[in-house]
Amino acid sequence: MYNGFARVYDKLQNVDYGKIIEYIERITEKYGITPCLALDLACGTGNITIPLARRGYDMIGIDLSVDMLMEAKSKAEAEDLNILFLNQDMTEFELYGTVDIIFCMLDSLNYISDESGLEKVFSLAHNYLNPNGIMIFDINTEYKLSEVLDGNVFAYEEEGVFMVWRNSYDRDERVCEFNLSFFETEDGENYSRFDEYHYETAYSVEKISEIVRASGFEVLEINDEFSFERPNEKSEKVSFVIRKA
Repeated sequence: MYNGFARVYDKLQNVDYGKIIEYIERITEKYGITPCLALDLACGTGNITIPLARRGYDMIGIDLSVDMLMEAKSKAEAEDLNILFLNQDMTEFELYGTVDIIFCMLDSLNYISDESGLEKVFSLAHNYLNPNGIMIFDINTEYKLSEVLDGNVFAYEEEGVFMVWRNSYDRDERVCEFNLSFFETEDGENYSRFDEYHYETAYSVEKISEIVRASGFEVLEINDEFSFERPNEKSEKVSFVIRKA
């Protein structure tokens, strides 16, 4: 996953990263965490890692995809930003020391296929956080995967890239398959195609909260997407703020 996609990822993004950065900064201000040493788990092409580094955070970025990390590293070097990027699986990541805050954004945790994998992530996060350190993460809800995405097809076109995104949700397995087909052109006439398949697992807010607490965290906030509103039955994304107990 995220191999060929990595080189066109930024072109096709329809994400308000400014809103996410603002949300993170409001959370850090609220809980008294000033720019510090931070880890961005599943950092992708660095669209959260890099803006936070500009704001004074000492950033570490971890991702499973070498191609995504290469894109992130190239962008960071272009701005002369000193960011440590590590190619690691988030269920097995290792750091040289502890950090003050961990981010895992844009439904990255939905890519973990079972609860034991989630337990590993939160156990490691607890291990590598400083006392009273916090973690901010979000998940796509089952409502989004089963009611908004299931059976729907989306198409995007930008700067010589055309993408068709088809979705299918298995209600028994609670897994949504994303079938992504990409068409690239340099001359506007001849296209090359590649395909990727991604899978997201649906977890309830209750189950995530249970795993988080069992891993030694206190749940500080559960919000609707990147706001300070309470989630509801039609929330498509839920964000958590947890603290090492």
